[in-house]
Amino acid sequence: MSGEYTTAPRTVEDVYDNFSARRDGLIKALTSDVDGFYEQCDPDKENLCLYGNPDGTWEVQLPAEEVPPELPEPALGINFARDGMQRKDWLALVAVHSDAWLMAVAFYYGAKFDGKEREKLFKHINSLPTVYEILSGKAVNKPKAKAKGAAAGQPPGKKAREDGAPMTAMGLKKPSTGFIQPQDGDLTALNNAQIELFWPDDGMWYKAEVVSLNTRNRSAKVLYATGDVETLSIDEIANEGHLNVCT
Repeated sequence: MSGEYTTAPRTVEDVYDNFSARRDGLIKALTSDVDGFYEQCDPDKENLCLYGNPDGTWEVQLPAEEVPPELPEPALGINFARDGMQRKDWLALVAVHSDAWLMAVAFYYGAKFDGKEREKLFKHINSLPTVYEILSGKAVNKPKAKAKGAAAGQPPGKKAREDGAPMTAMGLKKPSTGFIQPQDGDLTALNNAQIELFWPDDGMWYKAEVVSLNTRNRSAKVLYATGDVETLSIDEIANEGHLNVCT
């Protein structure tokens, strides 16, 4: 398929980035690009599959000819059921199969990981809503500048650890010296950068560190001062003017 890696991802972070980008492509196919996807799945054509590519794109193609295939294959023949079901039910079925395929590919790459690495990979993957959850409205795909596990609208500095120790990540009323990251702007300055993210809920800026930067799908994994980790879409946050890069 187009957009495939020339070399297989080898670390937990690489496999997670691969998973995230493929997932992004599948979500586009089933949401913003759904009309085009629907048209491509012509029941009169041969068995078709929906692929999410590691560059964040998607495509509808015939299955791989290699036996066994280089990677686990998506559900075969999704086009045949298109006109025999309600559109929303058919899309939901494709979403569920897409989620299963994403997991298969991720753990195919992770087959040589040890138990701790596989657990770490699953935790990363499980921090994201599934394609089906996005499609069904059970989850919102737009990343928010908030810590995983925090109560809605509650910044990380107000969250307590499970052992009862307080977390100290006080918010700032104004951003520190730096620059506001522009949407679609160059990402070089974000590599291992100290940043501040604005939370509209309480009008405060919260410090974080970029620990992993994916320039292909323009996302960043950030570590808050609380110890919480979150993966963000850079352009979505930048579009709101909510990302300050400290200098």
